[in-house]
Amino acid sequence: MGSSRLPGKVMMKIDENEYVLDFVINQIKKSKSIDEIIVATTDLTEDAKIVEHLQNTGIKYFCGNSNDVLDRYFQCAKKFSCTTIVRITADNPLIDPKIIDNAVKQYKNNEYDYVTNCLTRTFPYGTEVEIFSFNALKISWENAKLHSEREHVTPFIKNNPHNFKIFNIKNNENISNLRWTIDHQNDLELVREIVKNIKTRPILMKDILALFKNKPDLIKINESNMRDEGYLKSLKEDKEIKRL
Repeated sequence: MGSSRLPGKVMMKIDENEYVLDFVINQIKKSKSIDEIIVATTDLTEDAKIVEHLQNTGIKYFCGNSNDVLDRYFQCAKKFSCTTIVRITADNPLIDPKIIDNAVKQYKNNEYDYVTNCLTRTFPYGTEVEIFSFNALKISWENAKLHSEREHVTPFIKNNPHNFKIFNIKNNENISNLRWTIDHQNDLELVREIVKNIKTRPILMKDILALFKNKPDLIKINESNMRDEGYLKSLKEDKEIKRL
């Protein structure tokens, strides 16, 4: 709820019935490889609204540290005895369950520590998936020192490729210029337009690409927004802390 760029975004309505968070959960439910969905929120008073909503919908949740998201993930995974974690951020309501399933398949078949589609970006923003072992998470939790590594969960793994078996999934075509994640109001407006125009569920990446082909003006709604804005901000804070 405390997003600096769009406060309260996860509990904003996408359509008449569903919040952003609902859409994330319902898209993930269509995955064939997910055993359990757990929302890792914070223990801040403002996030009590999320907890109340989850209690009403029967989705499991964990309340942890608001700044140290790596610790929140570790404590959550520890509490629920997770051996493999599939990380989907709550600002990606149109996460494609087929992309999730493909990533899980790569992870399982090759005994990787970490699989993602956003190490080298070729997929649109809003389709990010990360899969990692509890052991990789524990090592990160024990050793990560930088602010960016604590706030964004997986940078320690990415920053230490010699310690982990890592794989990045590439799309057939680089379409990372496209964006349907939600960081700003115009991002939300675009997602609302996508949901309004696509009636099938779940909404897949191919459905959105087909919509953009038919209605190219939709891309203009948020095309000026900065990429990886939150992570770049954390890297800047890393440098400021080092100077101190």
